[in-house]
Amino acid sequence: MAVTGDVVLKVRDLDVTYQARRGKVQAVRNVSFDLHVGETLAFIGESGCGKSTLNLALLRLLPKTGTIDRGSILYTKRDGTKIDVLKLGKEQMRQFLWAECSMVFQGALNSLNPVIRVSDMIYDTADAHNMARKEAEKRAFELFERVRLEPSRVFKAYPHELSGGMRQRVLLATALLLRPQIVIMDEPTTAVDILTQRSILDVLKEMRQELNFSTIFISHDLAVAAEIADRIATMYAGEIVELGPVDEVFYHPHHAYTLSLLNAAPRLSVGKEELDSIPGNPPDLINPPLGCKFHPRCSFATEQCKQEKPPLELVDVDHEVACWESDRVAQTQRIL
Repeated sequence: MAVTGDVVLKVRDLDVTYQARRGKVQAVRNVSFDLHVGETLAFIGESGCGKSTLNLALLRLLPKTGTIDRGSILYTKRDGTKIDVLKLGKEQMRQFLWAECSMVFQGALNSLNPVIRVSDMIYDTADAHNMARKEAEKRAFELFERVRLEPSRVFKAYPHELSGGMRQRVLLATALLLRPQIVIMDEPTTAVDILTQRSILDVLKEMRQELNFSTIFISHDLAVAAEIADRIATMYAGEIVELGPVDEVFYHPHHAYTLSLLNAAPRLSVGKEELDSIPGNPPDLINPPLGCKFHPRCSFATEQCKQEKPPLELVDVDHEVACWESDRVAQTQRIL
């Protein structure tokens, strides 16, 4: 189904590099996408493919060695005002963060300050955006109830007094404190058990329906991404190689890397089977290979793949792919 609704975030031709001793690491290259109001866009791919770097770049929270070399990030406020995120000053960026776009970082225990109470974290966020503390407390209690936490207990608790799932839900509630339009979630179900994961996903879906915020969701878990997302973006070696509606990408993949990821995932619908691993290793991003970066690991690769970089092109409604052999890949698709 085609994505409808206004575009809240427009990213075009984004390049991000890290300065290393051997040279510049091309962590994100030529990334372009739109995020629509109320939509969840999930980014999938192996570790090191650029998912987290991309989203840190959107919030301009890159480490000192990281730089945005090229591109634009255009955000549209609720009143229609457009903001060029890369041109915001330090104080303007401070106001933008958490009020317009917030992030639930990977690893709840590392994201919460272990020596102060949850209430102090809420107050610090409110103080930074000129929100009255009484209003912040009332809003926090409402959000804690929505994420199925006991407000009076959690508000005065230290992080170590909460379980992993409770800490993750505290982060989600804090991210929504100032009613942002966009919430970026970096592996929110990592390091929690399956029941806690189920609870977090249920809460997230409920809150999306109630509050209508847009979500950028980063995940290694294809099943989680399939359940939560409206659209899927497959990243490889810093580039988006496939982008489209979740059903189209998972049931009709057109890129060899997406197909390889699906073939490497265990399926509950069949009996015992041997999983297909992806041969080789991700490329060196300081000196990446010519042509399609996936070609050294790809069973579909041709001479054209080795020499020419494929553009991201439409293969169906809202379904884009960067693969010279997309037709051959589509003919050997595998259904989860």
